[in-house]
Amino acid sequence: MRVLLVEGDGSAARGTSNTLRSIGYLFDHALTGHEAVEMLRRYDYDLALLEMSLPDIDGYEVLRTVRAARLHTPIVAMSSMGGAHAKVRAFSAGADDYITRPYDTPELAARIQAIVRRSKGYSQPVLQAGLVRLSLDSREVTVKDRLVHLTGKEYMILELLMLRRGTVLSKFAFLDHLYGGMDEPEMKIIDVFICKLRKKLQQAGAKDVITTVWGQGYMMREDAEEGVPFSVPTRSSDDLPTLAVI
Repeated sequence: MRVLLVEGDGSAARGTSNTLRSIGYLFDHALTGHEAVEMLRRYDYDLALLEMSLPDIDGYEVLRTVRAARLHTPIVAMSSMGGAHAKVRAFSAGADDYITRPYDTPELAARIQAIVRRSKGYSQPVLQAGLVRLSLDSREVTVKDRLVHLTGKEYMILELLMLRRGTVLSKFAFLDHLYGGMDEPEMKIIDVFICKLRKKLQQAGAKDVITTVWGQGYMMREDAEEGVPFSVPTRSSDDLPTLAVI
């Protein structure tokens, strides 16, 4: 999962950054409101955490600008102001949620997961494709109630595939999701990760849930049930904004 953190205060940013790392999220950091608007226009984030007090324009202006541009990235407003007026103002400007500082780390993680689930069309914290079940809360993957042990990178690939089920994802999208533009290995490493992930899922009893779309990338089948023929996809990650490379 990839998050944009919008925070101008260095101390607060470090605290939130540590929280995001502790729950396993990749993130980019915008220091100002104008920078945040530009990054949200250019890149495809799963969610943005927006501090309402910024050094240039305030968070309300960021929200209004982003929503006026028809950008639909889920945004969680963050502020030390916990009054009803501040919350109503943020929601009216386009925020999807509001959390008051100081926040509880498990609460922030739960809110992020809930908002991302809803934005992707899922109401429960468990994603399923055929026999494969993935818990966003526990980060566990099971096939026929049997736990499948994945590495961190394998889990991140499977999570992205399941969140964007039915959409072809390019190798570049996977690379950026895994490494965020930092010390990226060669593109062929994605083929290696996919091969290992497929093998583990197949050994657990889930076959043919990840499809290779030659010349484009990989996708988690929308009809991911054993014995169901594969149909040619109509969507591609090329139709989506590219994930951020910062």
